[in-house]
Amino acid sequence: MTTTTPTPTPTTRGRTTSGLRPSLRRVGVLARAELRLLVRNRTALFNALALPLLTVALITAVGGVGDGAPDVVGPMLLNVLTLMALTFVVYYNLTVAYVARREELVLKRYLVGESSRAEILAGAAVPAVVVAATQSVLGVVGVSVFLEPPALVNPLLMVVAVVGGSVMLTALAAATSGLSRTVESAQLTTLPLLFVALPFAGLFGGAAPGGSSGVFDTISTFTPLRPIADLMMLGAVGLDRDGQVLSTFGETVAAGRLSVAVLVAWTVIGVLAARRWMRWEPRR
Repeated sequence: MTTTTPTPTPTTRGRTTSGLRPSLRRVGVLARAELRLLVRNRTALFNALALPLLTVALITAVGGVGDGAPDVVGPMLLNVLTLMALTFVVYYNLTVAYVARREELVLKRYLVGESSRAEILAGAAVPAVVVAATQSVLGVVGVSVFLEPPALVNPLLMVVAVVGGSVMLTALAAATSGLSRTVESAQLTTLPLLFVALPFAGLFGGAAPGGSSGVFDTISTFTPLRPIADLMMLGAVGLDRDGQVLSTFGETVAAGRLSVAVLVAWTVIGVLAARRWMRWEPRR
């Protein structure tokens, strides 16, 4: 009598590790395809790399800084550049890209392959996130050269703002694309975030319009873009929502806990909304 030795099956740890590498590889392939499209668009590439430096130089040259202290105005300008990059490069451009890929049946073809839905969305988002992060870094360079280097009280909070904001806005872009029938209609479906949430974002630090104890500031605390601005100002110069300047790493971490919580909450909302509304083929 012979016995058959069962074929060993991979452990859960092995499956997890072996499954992660192909997943990252698939995301990388999709990201490179999107990146090639960006590189071919010389205007978009120029705007992505040169616009932050030119913006800082132009504002400085025409006297846009005014009488403000360079060590405060610089981080405020950096805050504006980062928010503009995240809202327009990540959120708006990704919404349009998702709609365009859907209408061209690209997303449907991707689904036939090995890539999961999350991998497809991530692959398309990687170039936009890289561009936004690059603009933020170049913004720091521009502010340091033309104004004064920011104090960088807690750079970790700045990283959380850019990375966390990118993830949140990618999820919201996927959800918004499902509400957009065409690329042209995406210009309308993105308006609520661009022109309603943006004024409450606290672009220049401190309280939103209405006063620190007013209803507008209370509302702005829980809007999607405000935590990004608050974390950027906390990390760059230690300025909290009440206009107080914090000088230690621990103080800024404590002051940023609410902003991180709001950022995580909006990310969860974006993911749930994307699962509910995201469409992978044209509407009939």
